[in-house]
Amino acid sequence: MFTILSAAVAPGFALMSFFYLKDRFDSKPFSIVFRTFVMGSLLVFPIMFIQYAFETEGVLQYPATKSFLLAGGLEEFFKWFIFMYAVYKQDHFEGRYDGIVYGVSISLGFATVENILYLLANGVEVAFLRALFPVSSHALFGVIMGYYLGKGKTDRKRGSIYVVWLALATPILLHGLYDYILEIWQSTWQYTLTPFMIILWLIALRKVKQANMSPADVIPIEQNKWKA
Repeated sequence: MFTILSAAVAPGFALMSFFYLKDRFDSKPFSIVFRTFVMGSLLVFPIMFIQYAFETEGVLQYPATKSFLLAGGLEEFFKWFIFMYAVYKQDHFEGRYDGIVYGVSISLGFATVENILYLLANGVEVAFLRALFPVSSHALFGVIMGYYLGKGKTDRKRGSIYVVWLALATPILLHGLYDYILEIWQSTWQYTLTPFMIILWLIALRKVKQANMSPADVIPIEQNKWKA
């Protein structure tokens, strides 16, 4: 049991540490980051219940609808909703890279609990592949979501609302494509998913670099409260 739990938790904390330590300017208190991690972890159970209900009723079980609606759409929407509800308007959310940290923490909270449940059901033998693919992909979707939400928070222009919605749409599309690859290439998924993951890593690391380029994106203290 201890081996399974360690193998399930380790990838999430390793990725969280990686992105947390990438912040060049002003790392957030780890207690706040951990709180968002816990919020993300609590999403697993209602989402699994909804997905199970649809599966039991045989609704939306075609590869495209299952991938883009029940997997990508449902999971990324709830992550985005938690971010908007619990983080977006808070004073401690001040810069673009803050968005990446919080987006990753919510996503990895979800991915870690999902990974624990999966390894308990299927054994530790699949832990390495789970770390490389599902857990990492959740973190990278979180990077992209958080980057755009950070941009929407710091850019007080008319296009900022568009960017906030882009933070939802882009992870849904990428997550849906990830699951769609698994659905249609069930026996050879690794040959298609590996280049997809490489591209996803390149996109995410570029967003990390862009968010870290300049401290000028940080909201001045006197303006850091959200105004309607």
